Parts: sequence; C-alpha cells; structure tokens
Amino acid sequence: MNSPEHLKLNPIQPSPTQATFRLQNGSKHVEYEPSVDDDEEDEDDEDLVMEDVSRALLTPATPRFSQMHAKPPGVWTHVKAIVVESAPTLLFSTMGLLFTGELLDHVSRWKALQQVDQLIIVIPVILNLKGNLEMNLSARLGTAANVGELDEKKARRAIILGNLTLLQVQATVVSFVASAVSLLLGLVLPRSPTEVAARAVRPLPPPAPADTPRKSGFPTFLYVASSAMAAACASSLILGSFMCALVVVCLRFGLDPDNIAPPIASCLGDLATLVLLSLIASVLFPTLHTPIPSVILILLILFAVSCGLYTRRNRLVAPLLRQGWSPLLAAMIISSGTGIVLDLFVSRYSGFALLAIVISGLPGGVGSIFASRLSTSLHAAKLGADGDHAPKPKPPSDWVVMLTLLAVTIPVEILFLALLTAFGWLDLPFVFAAFSVLFFCIAVAASLLLARWLVQFLWARNLDPDVYALPIHSALMDLIGQLLLVACFEIVHLLGGKVEVVR
Repeated sequence: MNSPEHLKLNPIQPSPTQATFRLQNGSKHVEYEPSVDDDEEDEDDEDLVMEDVSRALLTPATPRFSQMHAKPPGVWTHVKAIVVESAPTLLFSTMGLLFTGELLDHVSRWKALQQVDQLIIVIPVILNLKGNLEMNLSARLGTAANVGELDEKKARRAIILGNLTLLQVQATVVSFVASAVSLLLGLVLPRSPTEVAARAVRPLPPPAPADTPRKSGFPTFLYVASSAMAAACASSLILGSFMCALVVVCLRFGLDPDNIAPPIASCLGDLATLVLLSLIASVLFPTLHTPIPSVILILLILFAVSCGLYTRRNRLVAPLLRQGWSPLLAAMIISSGTGIVLDLFVSRYSGFALLAIVISGLPGGVGSIFASRLSTSLHAAKLGADGDHAPKPKPPSDWVVMLTLLAVTIPVEILFLALLTAFGWLDLPFVFAAFSVLFFCIAVAASLLLARWLVQFLWARNLDPDVYALPIHSALMDLIGQLLLVACFEIVHLLGGKVEVVR
C-alpha cells in the first residue's frame, strides 16, 4: 500500500470572479455555477458538503482507494459474484410480479375499484411510470456506491436525502399525469380495461351490472388524482428509503448493488404502489363528493414544491430536476403499444397473462442489471480518465456478463413454469414448454443486446444512462416480450400443439 505522499493530486485553481464546482450528482459529474442570488448561509453549508465529497473521493482511507494496488480479481470471480448476487434477486422479483398479479385479482373486486372506472385504468399507467422511478434511483445509487461517492458519511447523507426529495417530486408529477391519462382513457375504453386484466393472475371479475352507479366527472378526477398521488408519494418514501438502505448494506458487505437493486426496485415498486393505491382509494371513497380530495391534492402539491426547492438547493442532485422526464414520456408512449398487443391477444390465448409475467418481466430485470453495470463502468472509467478518482480494476467483458446472466435466468424460467404447473394455474404441454423456454432465451438475449446498445447510444450523446436508459428499456422489453409470446402461441398452434386459442 502506497503512502499518501506518493499520491499526486491536481491542485485546485480558484477563480477570483466565479467558482465552478466539479460535483457528483449520484450518477455522474456535472458542472455547476452558483447563482449570485443564492443565500450566503446556504452556500456555506453546501460548500462544507462539497468538501466532504472531495475527501470521500480523494482520501486514501476509503476502501476503494485501498484496493487500487490489490491483485485484480479473475474472470471466474466476477462470474461467481454475478451468479450468487443476481440469481436470488431475479427469482425474488419474478415471484413478486406473480404476487402482484394475484393481489390485483383481489383488489379489483373492491367497491371503489368496481364503481370508479378511472381507478382500475390508472393502475397499469402508474405502475409503469412509478416503477421506472425506483429503477432510476437504484441505478444512480449503484453508480454512486461503486465509484466511492457514498463512502463518506456526510456526503452519503446529502446524496441520499437529495435523491429522496427528488423522488417525491417525480412521484407527484408522474402520478398526476397517470390520473390525467386515466381520465382520457376512461372516456373511450370499456369498463374492464384489457391491460389491467393482463396483469391479473386469474381473470378479473365480470363487470358490474349496467344499473350499478358509475362515478365520473371532475370530482371523480380529483378523487383519483389525490389517491394516486398520495399512494405514489407514500410508496416513494417507503420504497426509496428501503432502496437507499439496500445500497448502503450492499456497500457495507462488499456486494455489487448493480446486481441486486434494479430488479428489486421494479418488483417492490409495483407491489407497494398497488397496495397503497388500493387502501388509500378505499379509505377516501366515502369522501368522493366532499372537499377532502381537493384538500389532499393541494397539500401534496405544496409538499412536492417544498421538496423541489430543497432538491434545487442540493447541488449534488439539482441537475436531475431537469433530466429524465423525456424517457418517462417515451416509456408511456411505448407502453400504449403494449396495451394494443394485450388488447388483441390477452383474451385469445389461455394463460397469456401468466406467461407474460416471466417473458417480459424477467428479461427486463436481467437487462436492467446489465444496463446498470455498464453505466457504472462508464462512469468509473470517466472518473479515472479525468483524474478525479482512483482507477478501478478492469471489469469482465460485456460478453462474459451477458452469457452469465443468460445462464442464470434459464433455471429461474424453468422453476417458474414448474411452479405454475404445480399450483394448477396453467397446463403446459411439453411442446409448448419447450418453445416457451426457447422464446424466453430469445427475449433475454434481446434484452441484453438492447441494454448494451442503449447505454452506448446514450453515453455517446452525453446523456446519463442511469437517468435515460432503464425507462425506455423496460417499456421496450414489455412490448418485445409479449410479441414473442404471441409468436410462441401461434407457432405451437400451427404445429398442432395443445394450445387453447379462441378464434
């Protein structure tokens, strides 16, 4: 281990007119020029945070700095770590998706969801948008942990608090957008939306009789918006804190959060949001035509504004307030195409909803792990090239990681199909099971290749993959996975396999 005297640090050149800070935002370096209107007391506090960040990155006492002269691990060490860390995570996330579908099957029978069309419509929209927020958070924190930004206590606290307040702002905005979309879709879609049916493990209950009173109008919009925003904010607070704690625990025990956090974030994000939305909507349902939903809506907006002001003053995450909105919008548009596929085929094939969970969700989770790892490697390489951080050992090649992740997912897929058969939820002939595994492998390969191309495409255009990649990748894999599942059903049916197809 070299002594501190052997370290060559670049001197800091202060400018007499305007200071330019080299900052960490939880995902990448940004240049920030403080405004002359900033409060002096706030600047003093933030300068102390920046000094802590600099110490965290440069001090020889940090664990990653102490490893720069250690013998680099071999390829098999990396492969073993990927298998041990990612396999349980992927299995857990797949079971979580299945449980989410089962839960949706039950809550869809509740009085509030039966009488308010927009509530059942808003579920798939808000789950899609909200899950992307947690995945982005896990990717940013995974990069921050791997490049050493979370090693020092005060810097870690500033980054985590900044990301949690940012998450509240994002959750408020996307839940309001989801409510507006549900209002528009409620005007044109039938009573029981197909996309919601596709998420349920078993068929949703039949629509209520035509004489059942149906809630609509502007008060209903306020009720749905307040329920969705309250659920999204509460879910962000709970799950965001859990994800931050998970990344810190991984850091403490020497695990790579890029192999663990993204699939868990996606799975638990759906589950927590669905539970909270169902409970809050049921509690607020008797207040539908009272001022209470409007008051809750105003309070949530004020809370989001206060979180936005705090985030804007936190220079570690302030640039993220302006980033990441376009991929969320793009993901929502792509998901509309997925909804069209579901509308055409979910009622045509027996078991489509169950199999869609694994052929879309599991490859998407694998791709999120790979995209997060690639983004971390690019950030770490950039920091090392800029001289802002100690160089990290060279990671394994992309193809080694891709083959490893593909090998990990095949047993998970087979186990999932076996559980479906054992529980009696699905009758899978051998021919169909074999083709489903084949198309699943194609979906995983497509997910990994898409993640690799997308990260490289964004990085070449100076866009942070931790912010832009995962929402687009997740939405595209939902669409690609379900198209592959349709192809699987059609091919098996043409070959004479026992597949129930309703013509």
